[in-house]
Amino acid sequence: MSEVSAGSETPPNVTIYINNLNEKIKLDELKKSLHAVFSQFGKILEVLAFKTLKHKGQAWVVFEDVSSASNALRQMQGFPFYDKPMRIQYAKTKSDVIAKADGTFVPREKRKRHDEKGKKRKDQHDANQVGMGINPAYGGAYGATPPISYPGGAKSMAPEAPAPPNNILFVQNLPTETTPMMLQMLFLQYPGFKEVRMVETKPGIAFVEYGDEMQSTVAMQALQGFKITPQNPMLITYAKK
Repeated sequence: MSEVSAGSETPPNVTIYINNLNEKIKLDELKKSLHAVFSQFGKILEVLAFKTLKHKGQAWVVFEDVSSASNALRQMQGFPFYDKPMRIQYAKTKSDVIAKADGTFVPREKRKRHDEKGKKRKDQHDANQVGMGINPAYGGAYGATPPISYPGGAKSMAPEAPAPPNNILFVQNLPTETTPMMLQMLFLQYPGFKEVRMVETKPGIAFVEYGDEMQSTVAMQALQGFKITPQNPMLITYAKK
């Protein structure tokens, strides 16, 4: 009983402490993967992990607000990250990052509205770019981009209906440093996940297979526009068979 109470003495705060991480993973990849997996819960200010022996297998993720940290802790507890279940708790010490950021805290409601406005504009912009065939990955993956005099103009090229729904997703606009493992971490959270396939000759795209199209659709809707890095919202469509 005493152990339980000791663990719960740390009050909820914006920094979560993770241990039992796979020590074979390179530090850089570990931090990027943690960022990719945890950024679904809210804005991350910093991911800390250190090379020293004392800190091996451990990391700290600093969120902008406590509710993000609480959701992350609850939902990712025991998540099989690089084949080892994560152990997560609130960090005991207040991170320097937060101390610095304390003066600049924006109330959540205000920020959320602002973010959504920005996101809508950004999504439209991305969709337009793809629609116009500006995105080379898109044209390349589906063969040559048809000329813009296509019936119905650029609209016909919009990413809505390149292929009928099926169990394989086609993911584009990935940052060059994306690894299959990072994608697996993201897509594994949805039932029916089978595998990720990346094409070495075409960086920036990947195929993700699920058991059936219902499962692939759930994952597509959940991760559509997910940003592995701030500049790269994922574009997910069904793969052409």
